[in-house]
Amino acid sequence: MNRIRTTLLILCAALSLTVSAQQPTARVDKQLEIFNDVMRQLDVNYVDTLNYEKLIGTAIEKMLQQVDPYTVYYSEEDSKRLREMTTGQYGGVGAVIQQRDETDQKGEKVHQCYIANPYEGLPAQRNGLMAGDKILSVDGTKVTGMSVSEVSKRLRGVPGSTITVEIMRPGEKKSRTFRFQREEIRMEPVRYYCAFEADSLEKPVGYILFYDFTENSSRDFQAALDDLVKNHHIGSLIVDLRDNGGGIIGEAINIVNLFVPRGTMVVNTRGKNDEPMYEYKTRYEVRYPDLPLYLMVNKNTASAAEIVAGSLQDLGRATLIGQRTYGKGLVQSIRQVAHNGSLKVTTARYYLPSGRCIQAIDYAERQKGNDLKRDTAGGIQPDIEINDSAKLDISYALYTKNMYFDYATRYHQQHAELLPPVTFSLSDADIEDFCRFLDEQQFEYETETSKYYKELLKMAGMEDLDSTTVQQLKDLQVRLKPDYRQAIYRNIDRTREFLGREIVLRYYYQKGEIAYQLRFDDELRRALSECRRRYAASNE
Repeated sequence: MNRIRTTLLILCAALSLTVSAQQPTARVDKQLEIFNDVMRQLDVNYVDTLNYEKLIGTAIEKMLQQVDPYTVYYSEEDSKRLREMTTGQYGGVGAVIQQRDETDQKGEKVHQCYIANPYEGLPAQRNGLMAGDKILSVDGTKVTGMSVSEVSKRLRGVPGSTITVEIMRPGEKKSRTFRFQREEIRMEPVRYYCAFEADSLEKPVGYILFYDFTENSSRDFQAALDDLVKNHHIGSLIVDLRDNGGGIIGEAINIVNLFVPRGTMVVNTRGKNDEPMYEYKTRYEVRYPDLPLYLMVNKNTASAAEIVAGSLQDLGRATLIGQRTYGKGLVQSIRQVAHNGSLKVTTARYYLPSGRCIQAIDYAERQKGNDLKRDTAGGIQPDIEINDSAKLDISYALYTKNMYFDYATRYHQQHAELLPPVTFSLSDADIEDFCRFLDEQQFEYETETSKYYKELLKMAGMEDLDSTTVQQLKDLQVRLKPDYRQAIYRNIDRTREFLGREIVLRYYYQKGEIAYQLRFDDELRRALSECRRRYAASNE
């Protein structure tokens, strides 16, 4: 029973957060008394021995799911993951891995993990691991059948510790074994930056791809911006916040401070009963008060990234380009709980200088028994809206079936060198070779429409339809089964983009991939066009 009492302390800490200030203890005490009695009855009377840690862990997880997606309990072991989220650091090899389901010798489906993306300059890449390597074992333990999370956990460890990785490389008959040391891995928040020479502009346009708001990320952002101003002499700046999920609010305030004066209110928080809690103001002298600023955002721009975008928009300091942002305006704080656990709990909402709230979903409705709905006023509406052009064509099918990935692996084995990312382009011969590769792999292209068609045909056979109608539906099958070669050439630009990006990644890693991808980026072109337009207007 001691284990039960210990875990109840954790439940008490979490439950107490959902009770209003006007009813502080009575309702909590009653519910905990019920819960405690249920556990006691189980402990005394249940026929088998119970796993109390698992039971309580599940109870906490399910309870917090009723609050919101951002209120999460971390056990002592999981608290390491929480630290990685806030610092961007962990001990490991520096590689992204991917999981595939493959058929083993018995004809059964098993999980198999591959090296998908080794980061340039980090242990995995420096010691010879490559994208496409199948991971057979880690430190002598076979990992076939393990999930991505299980294999990733084995790859990570104390910096300085030795790791042994056995892999099978495509086209080879014998496995290879690599032995090297893990290191402290810090993911760079500034993934890429450069200066674009733009026609009709007096000075280049700076570009910074900023990925997350971890500890000291604002320092990295400032270093990139200082370099662009000092050494590339930029006259305006595009900050790419697309797919930036946010992070530490203090880092967001520091970035805003680069462009607005000291003492400017960037965001404030309001807690229970909508009462003001705290105002976040800039603390330093402004560094770039007049630099024209453009921010690229999309539906995955969230949290601290929305604070940067929304506050700079409210203050008239930046032009936003893209799609409405995600709408995550809830404040989380870390609270310590019993036995070295942590509770990341929502304590307030963010409000921008204009008074608008970023949050798009009111999770309080869940407590009232109502369905959750996304408020169309939530998130940040860009000044220049660009419709999301994503579509389900053959590019999607080729990606999900790893055809781009596998061909790029073979291409890398057959070509020792590649032109720089800013000039490399796939030739017609390369595209034809890719098609032959798809033939070898017996690739089958099934559209999403044809998947729904099968269900439609099945339903038609069950319903009271005349035979002529059913036959007409069956006749559609041939038309809905496309020729993948024709589909590739109908979408040749996207094929060149996605396949070329995977190939460039093999030679030039992440920065090269980004440099190549930006050549196809319509939203970036629009941002550069807006820079030119505003520059011309200011000089009329």
